[in-house]
Amino acid sequence: MQQFSNQEIAELKTRIDQIHELLATRGGDEPATLAKAASVEAIDAPKAILVNQLSFNIQMRRLRKSHFGSAQLSGPVWDMMLDLMLAASNGRELGASDLATGAGVPLSSGLRMIAALEDLGLVRRFIDERDRRRSLVQLTDRGAERMASYFETIGAAWQDGRIAA
Repeated sequence: MQQFSNQEIAELKTRIDQIHELLATRGGDEPATLAKAASVEAIDAPKAILVNQLSFNIQMRRLRKSHFGSAQLSGPVWDMMLDLMLAASNGRELGASDLATGAGVPLSSGLRMIAALEDLGLVRRFIDERDRRRSLVQLTDRGAERMASYFETIGAAWQDGRIAA
């Protein structure tokens, strides 16, 4: 992997700050379109790829925030939502401890996060009928719809070029 000098990192940070300003001035709930600026094309390919990847991640985070409203779906909570969506897609069930482990958090923290998702109406928790000591978690219809809608929006934005690759 290529190492970047302090100067190169400073240039990347400056470009990212410019992207933040561009996105902030556009406002609205729609994802911003980022055309490849001349300054990005002027830097060599590995740096341009890094800047595009950073821009893409920033745009996805902002879209997720606008799509789910006030819900703080980031970090381990977002990991849980992704795990639950994948499990539902594969016809699998996940326990609360599975979610906490997958998100890399202690069980007590995971349970608090699951409770917060329950309060938002995105997941439901219930007792496993095969092992009554185990608590299972699944997306609610609303949670599954919001996740599917989010990924459809990302896909459409990608296709339309509203999110830079």
